[in-house]
Amino acid sequence: MTTPATEPTTRTLETRGAVIAYDVRPSGSNGKPMLVLIGSPMGAAGFTTLAGHFADRTVVTYDPRGVERSKKTDGAPESTPEEHADDLARLIEHLGGGPVDLFASSGGAVNALALATLHPEKLRTVVAHEPPLVRLVPDAEAAERVTRDMHATYQRGGVGPAMAKFIALVSYVGPLTEEYLQQPAPDPAMFGLPTEDDGRRDDALLAQNLLSCTLYEPELATLRGFIASGSPRLVIAVGQQSEGQLASRAARALAQKLGTEAEVFPSDHGGFLGGEYGQRGDPDAFAAKLRQVVDTER
Repeated sequence: MTTPATEPTTRTLETRGAVIAYDVRPSGSNGKPMLVLIGSPMGAAGFTTLAGHFADRTVVTYDPRGVERSKKTDGAPESTPEEHADDLARLIEHLGGGPVDLFASSGGAVNALALATLHPEKLRTVVAHEPPLVRLVPDAEAAERVTRDMHATYQRGGVGPAMAKFIALVSYVGPLTEEYLQQPAPDPAMFGLPTEDDGRRDDALLAQNLLSCTLYEPELATLRGFIASGSPRLVIAVGQQSEGQLASRAARALAQKLGTEAEVFPSDHGGFLGGEYGQRGDPDAFAAKLRQVVDTER
C-alpha cells in the first residue's frame, strides 16, 4: 500500500542546453540508495503514485528537457538519448554523485541505457522497463517505417493524426506486417484527439523524442559487460499484460541479445500509474515487484 510520502521539494538545475526541474522526496538516513524514477516524455507527475510506495527512500523524479516544467535552451528541435543521459548524470552528481537505483520506463528506459553506457559509476541498479527500441525486433524494417511515417504525419498534419497512429501502434499485438503498413490511417476523433491542425510542431513526443529515442542503438557489448559483472546491475523489464506489443517485444529482444531473461512486472506498459494522466495500472503490485528487484543483494 502507498505510504504518505514527504512532500516533494522542487528545484531546478541548469545543464547543457536545458534547465531541468526536479523533485526530491527525502527520507531519513537509512543507508538505502537514492531511488530515481524517470520516463520520457513522461515527466515527474507520472510517478506520484509509485513514489508514494518508497517513503523509506529518498525518491527523485524529474521532467526531461522540453517536458512540462523543464525548458530546452539549445533551440534544437530534437533531443537525443545521450543528451538526456547527460542531464541525468549532472542531476545525480548534483544530488551527491550516486550510485543510485534507477527505474526507467519507456523512452526513459532508452535514456537509462545511454546513461549506463556513458556513466556506469553513477548507477547501482538500472531497471529498464519496456524501452521501445524498434531496431532490435525481428520486424525492425517495418517497425522503423511505421515510426518514421508517424513522425512525417505529425510534420504534415499535426498532433491529431500522428497521435492516432501512435495509439494504434502501441496497442497493436504481434509483428508489424505489410497488411498493417497498408491499412487506412485511424481517425483522430475515435480517440478524442483534435482533428484541426494547431500549427505547432514542438510536441515533446512526436517532434522532440520520437525518432531519436526509438531508433537509438544501444552499445550491446557494453551492456553485456554489465550483465556479466553486475556493476551496475541491469534488469530488463516487461509488463505481464503488454506481451506482444512493440515496446514489450523490443525489451525481450534486448534481453535476448544481452544473454539474459526479461523480468516480468505486473500490469502493462503503464503499470505503475495510479490515475496519472487518466491511466491506471496496478501500482501496488508494480511497486512491490520493483522493491523486490531493487532490494535484491548483488
